[in-house]
Amino acid sequence: MIRFLCSARSSSQYPETEREAVFVGRSNVGKSSLINALYGKIAYVGKTPGKTKLLNFFSVDERYSVCDVPGYGYAEISDKETIDFGEMMEEYFSKRKEIRLCVMIMDIRRTPNADDLDMYDFLVYNNIPCVFVLNKADKLSYAKIEAQKENICKILEVEKDDLIVCSSLKKTDIDVLKRAIEDRLLL
Repeated sequence: MIRFLCSARSSSQYPETEREAVFVGRSNVGKSSLINALYGKIAYVGKTPGKTKLLNFFSVDERYSVCDVPGYGYAEISDKETIDFGEMMEEYFSKRKEIRLCVMIMDIRRTPNADDLDMYDFLVYNNIPCVFVLNKADKLSYAKIEAQKENICKILEVEKDDLIVCSSLKKTDIDVLKRAIEDRLLL
């Protein structure tokens, strides 16, 4: 059973949990759609990117929590909102000791950009284990998927086995992703 816990802007509002997976990615990678494919319709999916403005916490079968954070890099927001977002994310990652895993979602049709690389460097610096998800696989042929995996591996300096290719739309390999998340969280 998936249960909404709360939306939060600061650490004083975070729920009490033991272990948590945080979902990050650019505003247009299908992060909320992927969360919904994994757990049911829990995350709001807007027609335009950048609708998530707070940290949204959910309990998964009372075994672990999931945090859906605002997407980065694409949505048109003011300078003040950019600063507020940065402060909110910095506080979350620095104070939230329950984070055990980051699910970093990328659009398989795109190569990681500076924002993606900055996020990955931040995760490495803070010793946060990461699962890389290449979403929207339904948009490419098998040959193009393989070529993109190769390209993304080179940019991120990871192995092909470190990437999970899926489609939230067609629910392709959603079970593989869920198993990977739970294997890392529930050790």
